[in-house]
Amino acid sequence: MKHSNKTMVKILTIFSFLLFFLGCGETDPSKLFAIQLEGKGNKFQNNQEIGITIRNKKEVDISEPKYFIDGQELAVVNGKVRLTSNTLGSKTLVAKIGFGEQTVEIEKKIKLLAANAPVVYTYDIVNTFPHDPTAYTQGLEFHDNILYESTGKKGFSTLRKVNFETGEITQKIDMDASVFAEGITLLNDQLYQLTWQSGMGYVYKPENLERIKSFSYDQSREGWGLCNDGTKIFKSDGTEKIWFLDPETLEEQGYIETVTNKSIFNKANELEYLNGKIYANVYQKESIMIIDASTGAIEGVINFGGLKNKIKKGPNWDEGNSVLNGVAYHHERGTFFVTGKNWNKLFEVNIRKKD
Repeated sequence: MKHSNKTMVKILTIFSFLLFFLGCGETDPSKLFAIQLEGKGNKFQNNQEIGITIRNKKEVDISEPKYFIDGQELAVVNGKVRLTSNTLGSKTLVAKIGFGEQTVEIEKKIKLLAANAPVVYTYDIVNTFPHDPTAYTQGLEFHDNILYESTGKKGFSTLRKVNFETGEITQKIDMDASVFAEGITLLNDQLYQLTWQSGMGYVYKPENLERIKSFSYDQSREGWGLCNDGTKIFKSDGTEKIWFLDPETLEEQGYIETVTNKSIFNKANELEYLNGKIYANVYQKESIMIIDASTGAIEGVINFGGLKNKIKKGPNWDEGNSVLNGVAYHHERGTFFVTGKNWNKLFEVNIRKKD
């Protein structure tokens, strides 16, 4: 049987490529190419335009490359690509190149950062209320004018309901001595609580603090802070990642990475959610980040410098660890409440841009 001319050309083309790879010692076509970005760096701001080329090591004929991040094709104009994604942080830039009968994908690791520097905010104290100085505060949450609080340290961890105006603990459960309790959040009439390094969390009935069930972590490393947007739960774990949890199954369904315009940042601790933003205590710092809950961009930083000086240091005070931690928004009052580990005061504050 005779082959058609078209079939013969196709066979010869494939045979030629096989000979080419064997001759140059390459078995993986992707190793013939590399993505080169202007300046040869790997940190870029979201929506930044940057010069881009394909290094063609053997100068073979290739098609015009197409570039992608997270499966989204990027615009290329006059040799420049606009690096953009719906989420920020560590990304893989992919180039798809055609030559002969093949399509090759080339990858380059980059860091996609926020487009703008964080705005600096400060605070005004509205009210000061008493707070239990033995409480190593890890999580705060308001619901129906009741302050729910989770306190940490092994042997001292508790979950409690507090009259925030008087500081009176109206209900409390002590946790197992092996547990270091962490952040809390309340959604759909269920109260969720993390533990630090035990790899598990708990779910309670908020009306009586009766434990309903427990859940285990998946890819997230540890348990730090919790908040929710009314649909999903956000969980920090001591890394640059803030995870999304399904409130029913508690399964991790993805994450965002927290970034400034200069670097990826990994210090998010206790969390609160308001109007599309996550307010996160910066671990061991007197500040709170304002994070875009969709992209991970750190859009603002609230400087709480000076607040710690208003605290009376009691017998439980630990100079290295008795830091600002705990943030909750009171929707009816329209104000934030903040405190710290072993602080004897709870502060109601307004947030404003720094002059």
